[in-house]
Amino acid sequence: MKPSLPQGTRDFAPEIVYKRAYILNTIKSVFELYGFQPLETPAMENIDTLMGKYGEEGDKLIFKILNNGLDNTDKAEKTKSGFANILDGKTDKNITERALRYDLTIPFARFVAMNRGTLVFPFKRYQIQPVWRADRPQKGRYREFYQCDADVVGSDSLLYEVELAQIYATAFSKLKVPVEIHVNSRKLLTALAESCGAAEKLTSITIAIDKLDKIGLEKVKEELAGRGLDEKQIDIVEKYLSIEGSNTEKLNQLAELFAGNESAKKGLDEINFLLNHLTSNIGKSIVVDQTLARGLDYYTGIIFEVKAVGVQMGSIGGGGRYDNLTGLFGVSGVSGVGVSFGIDRIFDVIEELQLFPEEAANKCKIIFLNLGESEGEKAFELATSLREQGIAAEVYPDVTKFDKQFSYAKKKDFQYVVIIEQKELDSDTCNVKDLTNNEQQIVAMTDIVPFFQGKQDIS
Repeated sequence: MKPSLPQGTRDFAPEIVYKRAYILNTIKSVFELYGFQPLETPAMENIDTLMGKYGEEGDKLIFKILNNGLDNTDKAEKTKSGFANILDGKTDKNITERALRYDLTIPFARFVAMNRGTLVFPFKRYQIQPVWRADRPQKGRYREFYQCDADVVGSDSLLYEVELAQIYATAFSKLKVPVEIHVNSRKLLTALAESCGAAEKLTSITIAIDKLDKIGLEKVKEELAGRGLDEKQIDIVEKYLSIEGSNTEKLNQLAELFAGNESAKKGLDEINFLLNHLTSNIGKSIVVDQTLARGLDYYTGIIFEVKAVGVQMGSIGGGGRYDNLTGLFGVSGVSGVGVSFGIDRIFDVIEELQLFPEEAANKCKIIFLNLGESEGEKAFELATSLREQGIAAEVYPDVTKFDKQFSYAKKKDFQYVVIIEQKELDSDTCNVKDLTNNEQQIVAMTDIVPFFQGKQDIS
């Protein structure tokens, strides 16, 4: 059988893992700069924990896990009806009781609900783990991918929205990725539904608006009509979506469109607070975007979405305020706000823009050739002395032809080749060849550690 991978998943070769680690370590450093602590939760959750938390569209993308040890003889009819439910997008405990996590936010809310008696609030955590979605694979969209979240629970303060915007701006600045941070408030979307006289269709409206970038305005209008909105209501939505201009101009037009609406006033106040508390440097990357909907039911306030500039890619980050989230688990009064980094898409953006620094590869740069029994023992001894000082070094494992070992060194992209033959043993020296410029240098064996310690290109 020819080996293959499940669709929408990938292997990561060493050079890719190093580059991913560069991204993750950069973002981690920013999280910890703002006082966030690490957390991990299980890959699977009880299905009741996940279902109904992501809206109609999200629920369809949850990977369900079949129960183990199902007795097909005794439960044949239940199994048959159960699979019918599963294919209908529903759940059935005769078939599945668990599912792979869809994101990191709901498991975090479950963790807070279970541990609220021991946590100190406000509680700030970051979490970097894989998630799974039964989505159609395409560029920048995978069925298994990593999320990288930062969340705060236990405070209503909008200063945390400011902090999270700063985290986005700081992290992408360190990664040298030019971005726009799009900002909206779900309260404006609520005001839109109220202005249409269709408050009960808020979710339907936001799901349709969330597809604007993908399908265009006319298709969004068709979808709204299909969801029961009449022509007058659709005209109001179109007017809302057509607002353009600077951040200030958009906010003024929104205030005029929703004059007298309390939900809109609160939403506009939130956005103005955010803009007024950011430095002018960070503020340049903020884009007020009333079309931003983020089709997840649990957002209640400010919402974010990050887009890379100059790259055809979907969002590379997103999040928002979710005041009612822990209420889903019987814990009321615990508000939260968080953001997520799309690590896989960020990787693709940095790769496309060729922004990975050379040191991101983090490769071992020194190899000792193995040119005889005594020569190999001395090579291993010297390599060990380098490793003891934190300098990575490799020794070719077998005594074989010089050309074969040298070819290996070039194919593996080593920078330095250390050659020890009989004449080097006799003189207690090493012949060090720098493959980047083809220069060779004789170094005393006793000086091999300080020699490489003095090389700025050795990490």
